[in-house]
Amino acid sequence: MASDRFQAPDYYLLDELLTEEHKLIRDTVREWVKKDVSPIMEEAAQKGEYPIHLNKGIAELGGFGPYIPTEYGGAGLDQISYGLIMQEFERGDSGLRSAASVQSSLVMYPIYNYGNEAQRNKYLPKLASGEWVGSFGLTEPDHGSNPSGMITNYKDMGDHYLLNGAKMWITNSPICDVAVVWAKNEEGRIHGLVVERGMEGFTTPETHGKWSLRASRTGELVFDNVKVPKENLLPNKSGLGAPLGCLDSARYGIAWGVIGAAMDCYDSALRYAQERIQFGKPIAAYQLTQKKLAEMITEITKAQLLTYRLGQLKNEGRATTQQISMAKRNNVDMALKIAREARQIHGGMGITGEYPIMRHMMNLESVITYEGTHDIHLLITGMDITGHSAFRSDV
Repeated sequence: MASDRFQAPDYYLLDELLTEEHKLIRDTVREWVKKDVSPIMEEAAQKGEYPIHLNKGIAELGGFGPYIPTEYGGAGLDQISYGLIMQEFERGDSGLRSAASVQSSLVMYPIYNYGNEAQRNKYLPKLASGEWVGSFGLTEPDHGSNPSGMITNYKDMGDHYLLNGAKMWITNSPICDVAVVWAKNEEGRIHGLVVERGMEGFTTPETHGKWSLRASRTGELVFDNVKVPKENLLPNKSGLGAPLGCLDSARYGIAWGVIGAAMDCYDSALRYAQERIQFGKPIAAYQLTQKKLAEMITEITKAQLLTYRLGQLKNEGRATTQQISMAKRNNVDMALKIAREARQIHGGMGITGEYPIMRHMMNLESVITYEGTHDIHLLITGMDITGHSAFRSDV
């Protein structure tokens, strides 16, 4: 089993901008990833399994709901801490970061922000401790980039709601204990409901045959006349802005997370280039290899600066949806390009499980699509700067 020799690049001395608490949190998570994640993740991806036992470690590190107040089981941390945690998790694997990100930003976030006190007390402590696994139901088979077209719906039956419909591409679906599901009421207004495992008519078939995010559980949420208690409706926000607010938080975490994947690919490529001898000298001594490596560290540094500033804005409550979209789009694209260049530096060895490159590359092919596709995020920026929507007819 290969040891994890990762050394994080910090070309612009960004550590000097972090507080001692930030660095302690990041370094603690980094050491856990080196010790408990890296040694098993390659095999887990090859087998197509999510190492569910890692949830205990995620919870102990405060990785489930890092910014949720401590009174509900969260760690009460700031947004830069959340970003750094996601960075280290994704350095281990995008599937690991997805599990933590979904639980934190797509399940705990709406319950905390849109739920009532009874809902917070019932669900958040068990989600924070990892005792319960959560999932988030927004995307449907025919409605991905256009979630407002969803057909999942619920009807008021007097003493309960009757929920029907289906969601797909749902992280944690096959193992979730609770799901925050977005559905239309009889007036067509979107609301969030907490659906619990065991409710009659609620099933979670798993998606098989994935070439990406193999160390992650993906599936569907299917609702066939599911009776949902009225107290499970999230009362404090409705409309499409409610789930999109959750996605803002998750996309912010992704913008940080993929830097971890990029750093892992860069670190592996740099080390390999220094050790691989061809024509009598290390391939790191050749101009084209240096070009690749120099461009990698440049793009990583730019992404680090982008997310750090975004983290400051998030802490101040000033980060906009559009700014988050820009960071998500830029950083995932950056990480995917670095993974591809790193694969070339590794040559044929880059396609083997001896190195993390192909696993990161395949994972990032999903990350560049989920929670807003690469093109949609570009058009969000375009709409923001021009005032014209290129993808909605009602704007």
